Amino acid sequence: MHSVLKPALEHAVREGEIPHNVARNVRTGAPWPRRFEPLTTEEAREFLAAASGHRLQPLFELALHTGLRKGELLGLRWEDLDLAGGTASIRRTLQRTNSSGLTALPTKTQNSERRIALPTACLRSLEQHRDRQRKEREAAGTDWKDSGYVFTRPDGSPIEGATLTRHFNTLLHRARLRRIRFHDLRHSAATLLLEQGVELVVIKELLGHAHIGVTAAVYAHVRLRLQRDAIDLLGHALREPTWNTSKPDDGDEPPLCVAPVP
Repeated sequence: MHSVLKPALEHAVREGEIPHNVARNVRTGAPWPRRFEPLTTEEAREFLAAASGHRLQPLFELALHTGLRKGELLGLRWEDLDLAGGTASIRRTLQRTNSSGLTALPTKTQNSERRIALPTACLRSLEQHRDRQRKEREAAGTDWKDSGYVFTRPDGSPIEGATLTRHFNTLLHRARLRRIRFHDLRHSAATLLLEQGVELVVIKELLGHAHIGVTAAVYAHVRLRLQRDAIDLLGHALREPTWNTSKPDDGDEPPLCVAPVP
């Protein structure tokens, strides 16, 4: 409420409607980051195994491999994909609004509009999905609704976010995994990338965050754990040095070669 009221009153000051902005006198603390429960590597494998063969398998693979938001996934059009080049352009989000129903809207922020690289596994799934959708189009005939979206209902119409959530919960139950939100697939992707040693700036670009500070703040707990692992590894090395039992090099022996020199 404060973040909305403060700039509104600031605008009123500039317009001469009020003498000063009283919201400036209010001090608010930093908000606590929302808790989330990302999937572990093993849980992620189990989820993908449960999604295998599902009609929306490529969507779930994209979510877990790239961290795309639900609306960004549902808003993908075939024209946004370059399967030959292995990239996807994120240009819109599909959301339900009270006034217009299911509507394509601009991305969350300017930085959210981005181009990302697609993993090889996702490219194969998308190609198979395109062939499946072509068959569905032929089967539907004149009843096909040509929306242009990558992920659609069997008649070509866009998919509701609530419908996708139901499919997601069904897969969690099939995999016997704990209940999480669909958005936690995004957190899972970022967490697993961090644990693999991927640089924070790369994850920031992939997720479409406006500032790297946002990425750093959200995943501070992961970075702290990685720091702890790193200093524990260093401490182990300092406590137990590796003794070099090989014969010291006196300069008289020729260097070893991996293959004989002809």
